[in-house]
Amino acid sequence: MTATSAQPEPAAAAPTSRRKVLQALSGLMVGMFVSILASTVVANALPRIITDLHGTQTVYTWIVTTELLAMTATVPLWGKMADLYSKKLLIQLSLGLFVAGSLIAGLTPNVEILIVSRAVQGVGAGGMTALSMVVMAAMIPPRELGRYSGIFGAVFGIGTVAGPLIGGVLVDTSWLGWRWCFLLGVPFTIVAIILLQRTLDLPVVRKEVKVDYLGALLITVGVSTLLIWSSLAGNQFAWGSWWTAGLVGGGLIVLALAVWVESRAAEPIIPLGIFRNRTVALATIASALVGVAMFGGTVFLSQYFQVALGKSPTVAGLMSLPMVFGLLVSSTVAGQLITRTGRWKGFLVAGGVVMLGGMGLLATIDGGTGTVLLGVYMAVLGIGVGMLMQNLVLAAQNDVPAQDLGSTTSVLTFFRSMGGTIGVSALGAVLANRVTTLLTEKLGPMAGAGGSGADTHAVPDISKLPAPVVRIIQDVYATATAELFLIGVPLTVLALVAVLFIKEKPLATLSGEERLARERAAASSSGH
Repeated sequence: MTATSAQPEPAAAAPTSRRKVLQALSGLMVGMFVSILASTVVANALPRIITDLHGTQTVYTWIVTTELLAMTATVPLWGKMADLYSKKLLIQLSLGLFVAGSLIAGLTPNVEILIVSRAVQGVGAGGMTALSMVVMAAMIPPRELGRYSGIFGAVFGIGTVAGPLIGGVLVDTSWLGWRWCFLLGVPFTIVAIILLQRTLDLPVVRKEVKVDYLGALLITVGVSTLLIWSSLAGNQFAWGSWWTAGLVGGGLIVLALAVWVESRAAEPIIPLGIFRNRTVALATIASALVGVAMFGGTVFLSQYFQVALGKSPTVAGLMSLPMVFGLLVSSTVAGQLITRTGRWKGFLVAGGVVMLGGMGLLATIDGGTGTVLLGVYMAVLGIGVGMLMQNLVLAAQNDVPAQDLGSTTSVLTFFRSMGGTIGVSALGAVLANRVTTLLTEKLGPMAGAGGSGADTHAVPDISKLPAPVVRIIQDVYATATAELFLIGVPLTVLALVAVLFIKEKPLATLSGEERLARERAAASSSGH
């Protein structure tokens, strides 16, 4: 009786599903774009912000990492809540938090309030990042998901890479200024909330729930401790110091405790059982490594443009566009072809190979690399990342029970974000050490005056230095940046190996909500 009464619902929804999906996606995409933009738009604005608010170098680091840390640490909690509560309400709550954080940041009188506002922004952005993919999986069958997830991959990539360009333009425009880096997203986020209220219609399942608050707390504390270490090591203290031992040891102990708690919780934040699924485990590894490639590529290429090539923040942002277009085209085209053919593994493997090629090509850059050639190398990296990023989520979502869609999606998002955050911090420390070593070799006693050689974040003001010193500094930064991409090559090889071992399975033709209804009907009939 239950099974037959559940069948008409999908059929009734089918004729209007495409239009309703596109309407709902408009709100999701706007929200997703501004939440990602928040992480990247401050990159080129930070020097001006720090000067205006009289901040220190430590504050410089924390304005970047606080938002990323809060976003990364809260993604699993948002994903779990999506399996238990109203997805529509949760996504609007996350957008509301993002608006609050953005308003506080834009109107901040000092750096302390700015750091707090970035944490609030991060919690909201974490919800938006995790929940948008969960909502898509609930509405759209995996067979059709490629068509839409390609668009989302493009939005994610554009938000990541275009952020520094938008930030540079706002800072360079006298009648706007850096505060608009935060305020710009507020009206768009409010529009997203209104759009979702009018267009998103998902059934709310009422059931007894137990949220694993202890597990959530332990995961957040453990991850935050490791992220704090990776963002400060090599800058505030040495990599091989007691601080490193304490933070890494403490973080790992807390995470081990979290695993123990999660294995015994009735409703765990991260169900450990999902890692027994080979597709989920391998997609998680690959997602973390893709995060390193994507975030690392954009952050350090921006610095390379400004220091090694002597470009302004706005021009540096424009030079990032080949990577944006590569990502946009590849994710959209791959999504369409996956929907048409139902085959997806070939795109994952091709994405891994192309990303590896992009990393290898960028490892050859120097201070004399031409703009056109550099654009081609970046486009290759963008094409590879675009084919991999969202399709890893699609592969995992297709291979788990509908009741675990939220947790699985958030786990992949979480590890991609954490890979990016730790990757940027670790690669930044490597860059700082290489720059210091190379400047000391070439300038000797003048290295200290040569322009922030030992500084992970600050960009040397080459306009105030003699021409011979500028040439040396530009060569040093070009060499050090190329070495970072060389380090990225073996990481990309690991991502490709993980993808090769993922087994291709036919894409399901039912949406997450329809699959969940069938799973519950089957469980109910077997119980009787």
